[in-house]
Amino acid sequence: MKLPHFISSYLNQSRSLIGSHDTARAMELAVGGDFETVGVLEFCLLKHLGLRPEQSVIDVGCGSGRLAVQLKDYLGGSFVGIDVVPELHQYAQTLCGRKDWRFYTAPGVTIPEPDESADFIVFFSVFTHLLHEETYRYLREARRVLKPDGRIVFSFLEFRIASHWFIFENSVRDERPDKVLNQFIDRDMIGAFARHLDLEILQIDDGHLPHIPIDRTLHWADGREVRDMGALGQSVCVLGRAVA
Repeated sequence: MKLPHFISSYLNQSRSLIGSHDTARAMELAVGGDFETVGVLEFCLLKHLGLRPEQSVIDVGCGSGRLAVQLKDYLGGSFVGIDVVPELHQYAQTLCGRKDWRFYTAPGVTIPEPDESADFIVFFSVFTHLLHEETYRYLREARRVLKPDGRIVFSFLEFRIASHWFIFENSVRDERPDKVLNQFIDRDMIGAFARHLDLEILQIDDGHLPHIPIDRTLHWADGREVRDMGALGQSVCVLGRAVA
C-alpha cells in the first residue's frame, strides 16, 4: 500500500474544509480545532521554556496561525511561519497583521533560513504526519538554523501514552489512500536522531500530564476547563545543540 504524502494529503484535506465551511471555521478545523486553547498552550509553553520578546521564532507547520496570533503582541523579534498549504499561512499572516513577519509555503522538508539565525524552531503537530526520514531531514535543517543556545521544540505521538491509542485505532479504520498520515515516534528514535545530529534532549514531557504553566483559564471544545497547568495532549520534546 502506498503511503500518503504529507503535502498532497494536507492540501486535499484543507481545501476540502475550505470548500465546505466558512473561512474561520475551516481554518480552525484545518489545524485540528480548539484554535485559541491550543495556541495559548503553545505560547505559554514557549514562555516557560525561556522565550523572550526580543528573540526569534520559526514556526514550521504554522497552519492558520494559532501560535502566531498569540505571539503577535508579545514577540518583538522576527517570526517566520512556514506551511505546506498556502491558504493557511496566508490566513495566519492576515490574522496577525504583523507586516514585519514572514509567512511562506514550505519547500518540502527544508528550512530556507540562514545558519544559526533562530532562537526557537517549533514543530507543533508536524512530525505526527511525516515519515521518520522526513522528520530526520527537518531536524537536520533545524540544527543548522538554530542559534548555539537555541531550542527546538516539537510535539509527538507515542504508544506509551494510553490516551494516544485512539488516534492509531482511527488510522487503522481509515483505509482511504489519501488520508493524512498519523505517525507515532518512540523515545529511542528521538535519542538516536539527537545523537546523530549532535543534539541533546533537554526534556520530554508526557502528553497527558499537565506541565505547561498557564496565565489564564482555558476551555476545550468538549467542555473541559483548565487552570494553572495544562497539556497539549501530544507529548513534547525539547532539543538543544549538544555541548562538547
